Amino acid sequence: MDGQIIFILWRESVEALLVIGILAGWLAHEGAGRRAARFLWGGVLTGLALALTFALTLLGFSKLLSADVRQDLMTVMVFVAAGLIVQMVLWMRGHGRTLKRDLEAGLKAAAIRQSWWAVFVLAMAAVAREGSETVVFLYGSLAAAKQSEMAGVLASIAVGVAAAGASYAALRAGARFMPWRGFFRVSEVMLLLLGAALFTTGVDDLVSAGILPFGAPLWDMSAVLDDGSRIGGLISALTGYRAAPDAATLGGWIVYWATVAGILRWQSRSLQARLA
Repeated sequence: MDGQIIFILWRESVEALLVIGILAGWLAHEGAGRRAARFLWGGVLTGLALALTFALTLLGFSKLLSADVRQDLMTVMVFVAAGLIVQMVLWMRGHGRTLKRDLEAGLKAAAIRQSWWAVFVLAMAAVAREGSETVVFLYGSLAAAKQSEMAGVLASIAVGVAAAGASYAALRAGARFMPWRGFFRVSEVMLLLLGAALFTTGVDDLVSAGILPFGAPLWDMSAVLDDGSRIGGLISALTGYRAAPDAATLGGWIVYWATVAGILRWQSRSLQARLA
């Protein structure tokens, strides 16, 4: 689970930092001055506040529920998180090529009007969006964590954010070796695997609740890679791998990947039709 936390924080933070970096770079290039910078960082702080408020509201609400209802809510949130990951990949595939150009076009219009509220709103929206999605993704981990485990959860959060900052700095410095487009293509694959992991976890929860039938394992690859080991557990948390899957797990994999493949094919055809 710690591997999931680190990866989610890393990926979500990088997305927000990408937008902030574009905004900050454009403002510096245009010599916009301190007033514009205050709007930028004010938007960042407001976005963080909105995401934190959402997190506290969600976690506080869950404390009012019984253990069974809370578990059901966590299962629903796992499936919602898997859906959000697929939606995020679709959005990036549709807008990633023109993200920088679209942001800069909006900023030029703001500069002409000498109004930097557009900068504030863009920064706030980027941070609030990524922060809120991160809250949804991490809800299960934070709500289920015991007091003794909170130190590990907080350490994973810190590592994830630090990894995002390091990745952002490295990508900015070595853009000619690994451009942003290449980075997002690689991370799309990783995200879809993580979505499969979350979807599989949701299927496991439905089996535990008796909603889906529990069956005998269809095969057992524990001798090759045990998902209960340290390495196997990390791979399981990030990809949905199970060494000994049953019919429900196999069915979950098929449903998830068939759905993803169908949606991506539909999006690709839609984009080609638009460009034609």
